[in-house]
Amino acid sequence: MDAVRTINYILAVVFFICYAYQAFYMLVPFIIKPKPHRAAAAHNFAVLISARNERAVIANLIDSVKRQTYTAGELRVFVCADNCTDDTARIAREHGAEVFERFNPEQVGKGYALNWLLERIDAAHPDARIDAYFVFDADNVLEPDYIEQMNRTYSDGYEIVTGYRNSKNYGDNWISSGYALWFMRESSWLNRSRMLLGTSCAVSGTGFMFSRRVLDECGGWNFFLLTEDIEFTIRNITAGRRIGYCAGAVLYDEQPTKLRQSLRQRKRWTKGYVQVFMKYGKDMLRGIFSGSFACYDMFMNILPAAVVTVLAVFANIGGFAYCVLTRQGAAAVFASAFGLLNSMYLTVFAIGAVTTLSEWKRIYAPAWKKITFTLTFPLFMLTYIPCTVAGLFSRDLSWKPIEHTRTANLSEIRAAARGARKTA
Repeated sequence: MDAVRTINYILAVVFFICYAYQAFYMLVPFIIKPKPHRAAAAHNFAVLISARNERAVIANLIDSVKRQTYTAGELRVFVCADNCTDDTARIAREHGAEVFERFNPEQVGKGYALNWLLERIDAAHPDARIDAYFVFDADNVLEPDYIEQMNRTYSDGYEIVTGYRNSKNYGDNWISSGYALWFMRESSWLNRSRMLLGTSCAVSGTGFMFSRRVLDECGGWNFFLLTEDIEFTIRNITAGRRIGYCAGAVLYDEQPTKLRQSLRQRKRWTKGYVQVFMKYGKDMLRGIFSGSFACYDMFMNILPAAVVTVLAVFANIGGFAYCVLTRQGAAAVFASAFGLLNSMYLTVFAIGAVTTLSEWKRIYAPAWKKITFTLTFPLFMLTYIPCTVAGLFSRDLSWKPIEHTRTANLSEIRAAARGARKTA
């Protein structure tokens, strides 16, 4: 059916036009070298952790914060035990965190928990001199110099900074490795190039820092959409602020391993992107027409891919159904759809392969798993198709926590590359 082939061709061209600049990003690190840091200043930091039934993992995060090499200023850990039904609060206190317990079944989600935690900190410590805040998920583990590295970029004048997001369970299966490769690509090939080009980076869920001044200008942590990290990013970029990236600040987090859980999470992300577009779309478009490349970059990251995906799905399903009913041209439609999927597979495989090669030493898993999961990475990305379709049309706006069970500390994470586990 010529119409479907034409639609597929047009959509492929649109997708290429929208995202060709990201291919250029891969060349940037070979062209532009990072600027030297200024002298690092001493700052007082507060670590914010929102935890809901995280007794299995929260101790490792707090311990990794307590073992930081940063000694220039004060470093305090605050935990919001959010609607917990286990002993997360007790464990966090035993490992040295100041804990506030929150019970609110109506306002559910990380954004609400962080806002509430910040209010409790201000009330409990009205005279505290906190220069900036770090946000971590309870399952994270930090390299010992994480805070020290981030402070160097903060001292360069960036009041929002994100770091390198690695995975502590890359080798579990094709799902966890798919997440890990995507986040590594975002860190090393997107945010690093954005930083070198002088445009704005993007905050991604966990492992970021913002100054007290940013918090005050935002009127508190008023980011309650399903993707509060993207909302925070867009809010600041449209306000003219550049977000920095610190390649030397490495954290590890746990990725989902169950397909159903993963599909649910990514459906929520898609819905969250739509929410962000509805709230900030005009501001992004205004920024684009005012010459802001960062606004264009973020606009491309939250909308066109989802729209193109949905249009391709409906065009091909609709065209195939029409051909079956009319008993003509079904084979041609199938061939066109297969060609489109094959092109997507090869493109995504190339992205995964480049990321695997460039991050080989940072992927803590046996070599055979690195190779195998590079081959399965396109399959993981193709599962975004049903997530995107469901997310765009779903009315379910609920936030559901991801269960974390991987208790690995830093030594055990590194031992995975040697096919062994070590105790701390």
